[in-house]
Amino acid sequence: MSTTPALSKPDRAPTPADVPPRLSSPARGVWARVRPVALPVGSLLLFLVLWQLLAASGTWSATLVPPPAKVWDAFIDVSTTHDGVRGYNGTTLVEHLGISLQRITLGAGIGIAAGVVFGLLMGTVGWVRSLFEPWITFLRTLPPLAYFSLLIIWLGINEEPKVTLLAVAAFPPVAVSTTTAVAAVPKSLIEAARALGASRWAVVRDVVVPSALPETLTGVRLAVGVAYSSLVAAELVNGLPGIGGMVKDAANYNNTPVVLVGIIAIGVSGLVIDGLLLRLERAVVPWRGRA
Repeated sequence: MSTTPALSKPDRAPTPADVPPRLSSPARGVWARVRPVALPVGSLLLFLVLWQLLAASGTWSATLVPPPAKVWDAFIDVSTTHDGVRGYNGTTLVEHLGISLQRITLGAGIGIAAGVVFGLLMGTVGWVRSLFEPWITFLRTLPPLAYFSLLIIWLGINEEPKVTLLAVAAFPPVAVSTTTAVAAVPKSLIEAARALGASRWAVVRDVVVPSALPETLTGVRLAVGVAYSSLVAAELVNGLPGIGGMVKDAANYNNTPVVLVGIIAIGVSGLVIDGLLLRLERAVVPWRGRA
């Protein structure tokens, strides 16, 4: 005879009243909508508060760590005409930034176009990859300042060395990402296209390029970021007008507020451009990240 006690059965089935209440759906919906904006704004406010506390603590002088209000005043000064002086060195902040963006557009555009072409060639032709890949890797590891002086000797101090530096900085990320993406295209797709009578050019156009496009666009975003990080280096010599030249010139006079204004302008414009590139990527390759 079993000695296991019998389990008691519930007297009745649970009713909706027995289920514990969950969080309000409308509240969760509102938080989900405002979270993408609330979190960045909250982190920015926290950063400004910490910055103000650090500046007010007196640990460093105002020359080294100016308070946010002083940086804001510098922003107003370099953006308008004050005391008969227009902007910084006769050019407003928007004009400095616009000239630098023109240099980045031209230089990074050349580097990106060359990187895509070389990436396609290296990904589809084995001997081309063996020939050029070591040189591209060598170029990718060089910091911009390592060859900027040489570009000045060769090309002078005008726009040519700046644009060339930005092009050389943007070229390797696109070339490497495109090469990797082309080499990773499934062989079954290529063989199927050839079996259907597609020419070599048609295979590249209709199979290889669409398959490699997502990684290529990622390389483009990386290339633009590298070009932005090289901007101040590109405008070290004869960089005015230009946002990098403004930062360099203000640093020579220990004008930290203007330096911070320039750095913030470069960062914010970089965020905007990266956001636009991300939107372009989602529009061109909407299938990315989906099964």
